[in-house]
Amino acid sequence: MRIAILAIPGVQMLDVAGPMDVFSEATTLLKGRSGYTIKIVALSMEPVTALNGTRFLPDMSIEETLEGFDTLVIAGSPGVRKYEDHRELVEWIIRESRHVRRLASICTGAFLLGKAGLLNGRRATTHWNSTSRLAEMFPKVRLEPNTIFVKDGPIYTSAGVTASMDLALALVEEDFGRSIALRVAKELILFLQRPGGQSQFSVHLEAQVAEIGPIRDIAQWIVDNIANDLSVETLAARLAMSSRNFARTFKRETHMTPGDYVEAARVEAARRMLEESDTPLKRVPSMCGFADQSGLRRAFMRRINVTPIEYRQRFRPAETVAAA
Repeated sequence: MRIAILAIPGVQMLDVAGPMDVFSEATTLLKGRSGYTIKIVALSMEPVTALNGTRFLPDMSIEETLEGFDTLVIAGSPGVRKYEDHRELVEWIIRESRHVRRLASICTGAFLLGKAGLLNGRRATTHWNSTSRLAEMFPKVRLEPNTIFVKDGPIYTSAGVTASMDLALALVEEDFGRSIALRVAKELILFLQRPGGQSQFSVHLEAQVAEIGPIRDIAQWIVDNIANDLSVETLAARLAMSSRNFARTFKRETHMTPGDYVEAARVEAARRMLEESDTPLKRVPSMCGFADQSGLRRAFMRRINVTPIEYRQRFRPAETVAAA
C-alpha cells in the first residue's frame, strides 16, 4: 500500500516520523508479504524545515498526482493558518481526495481538510487546543473534542503529536488486522493501542494545572489511595476545610470537580490494571474504589466509550480474559 504524508513548512516532526515508524514496523513484521511504501509530499521539492528545526527532502510535490496511492495523511503544524488559504494546496487536496481510498489528518491538518470541504457533515477531531477554532471556522463539522481519533467513512482525523501513532496503528489494524497492529505497538514500546474514543488527557496531566500546595497534594493522595473513601467530606477533612470551600477550591485549581477527578483517577487505575495484569475482572472494581462491576462499566463507558472487558480484549486480544 502506498501512503503519502503531506508536510507543510513548520510541520510537527512527530506527526510525520511517528506514523512513518508505525507503517515501517508493520512492513517489517509482515516480512515481505505486503506492507507500505511511504512518500513525503511538500509544497515544492525544496527542503522542508520542521518545527523542531529538522530539515528533510520531500519525495514529491503538490505538482504531482497520487495515482496509485492508497492513503493521504495530512500532518499538522502550529503554523497551519499560513496555509489554510493556499489556493494551490487546497485544490490539490480536493483533487487528490478523489484518487485515494482514504484520507487522514493529524492534529491541525484537519483545518486543511476543512478548507477543502471534506469534513462537512462528518465527525472529526483535532488537537484539544484547536477545537474551538475548528468549530468556529467549520460549523458543518460534527466536532468530537478531546478524542484520540475519529473515523467517519473514508476520513480519519486525530489529535496531535503522539496521537499520530494511535491513528497509524488504527490504519494498520484496518489493513492487516488487530494482531499485527498490537505487535507493532509492542515493538515500538507504545503504552497501548488506544481506542479512538479515549480522552486526549490523563487524569494526571489534567491535575497538573493545580498550583503547588494542598490541592496538588490531595490530588496526588487520591491517586495513591484510589480504593479508599474519597468523598468530598473525607477529602475536605484531610485539609481541614469545609466541604463547600474544598469543592470550590479544587475545581478552581484543577478545572475538575472532586467527584470527576476521583472517577477519572479510578478509571485510569482500572485501565492500568486491565492492561498490565491478569487480575480477574470481578476483582478490579473493589481494588479501584468502585462499588461493583456495574459502576466500573458505567464509568468506563462515560470516560473512554468501551466496556472494561472490551478494553482488556483490545489490549490482549489473543489472551483469555479472566471474567470470573
